[in-house]
Amino acid sequence: MSAPRYDLVVIGAGPAGSAAALCAARAGLRVALVDKARFPRVKLCGGLVTGRALRALRQPLPADLLERRDSLSFFDRGAPLGQITGGPPVYLTTRLGLDAHLLAQALQAGAEDFTGHSVAGLAPGFVQLRNGPALRAPLILGADGVNSAVARHLFGRAFDPATIGFALEIEAPPSEDQSLQVDFGVAAWGYGWRFAKSGSTTIGLGGLQARNPDMKARLAAYLALLPDQAGARVMGHHLPFGELRRVPGRGRMLLAGDAAGLVDPITGEGIAHALLSGHLAAEAVIAALAAGRPDSALPRYARALAPTLRALRHARMLRPLVFSDRCGGLFRQAFRDSATMKLRYMDLLAGEVDYAALLRRAAWRLPLRLLRGR
Repeated sequence: MSAPRYDLVVIGAGPAGSAAALCAARAGLRVALVDKARFPRVKLCGGLVTGRALRALRQPLPADLLERRDSLSFFDRGAPLGQITGGPPVYLTTRLGLDAHLLAQALQAGAEDFTGHSVAGLAPGFVQLRNGPALRAPLILGADGVNSAVARHLFGRAFDPATIGFALEIEAPPSEDQSLQVDFGVAAWGYGWRFAKSGSTTIGLGGLQARNPDMKARLAAYLALLPDQAGARVMGHHLPFGELRRVPGRGRMLLAGDAAGLVDPITGEGIAHALLSGHLAAEAVIAALAAGRPDSALPRYARALAPTLRALRHARMLRPLVFSDRCGGLFRQAFRDSATMKLRYMDLLAGEVDYAALLRRAAWRLPLRLLRGR
């Protein structure tokens, strides 16, 4: 029996993969959507949905998937740094609901469902599913997260252990205190978060793995600062905290979302970049196949993704100003005293200001040695 043939196989049915499958299927391509999990499924994530993410969705979400918040509080290891009100709103969701909704949309558009199947083998134009069929397609998109099987196939490993981030998180019971808070200093080269939702309170911290060998102890210390009940199961996952792929794929295999390292190294935002990269990858595939040149999909995608990669590189250049031992304390002091800095942070989340402008301002005001500080 011959392997089923498709125009595109998408591996990973999270936001990046489902966005790509939806876009490609709506354009009339035959799409196979693969994921090792069956949906709905639990996914570690703070669940913060920014204005940038809502724009990247390209269509509204059901109201019951979003909870609006109009303020955000900041702390330095429990000490208040101030609160932002009146800035751009942010929203909270659960990945359990969001990802199931995005997958359902992709399947409704015509993508074929291969969830519940892990990948047993990969080759150009070929995906062998464990306990499932072999799939053939001229193009493959790896949207399978930070531990991407497609990235391992292409580059020998999914990420560099020396530069990868790591996060620990719990889901605590719902709380009367419905505030959102970000806490600098509770993790080295990272931060903590407490996002109260109607059904639970997501609490976690993340930072560069190499600088946090004691991450469990740091989480315990952070939980001790908070009013929420401890004792919930601690879950951990790697975080491509600025672990950018300079080229998002190789040959006829493309990478999107976390698999391509598309996580903001300062704010930790990943959902918006996942959605955008999924759409851009699908559009590149559509154009390449329409032109009869599947080999052109990766160059097309790389060009379309270039502004996002440039912005994330700028963020990585600014990261020492926020998190380094040399500059972090000064940053937190300035952040406490400046309403403008807090508003710029919210503007960043909303996608209303870019890192290039902030980088120019920082480079003008601070010696280059501080930008390179550790």
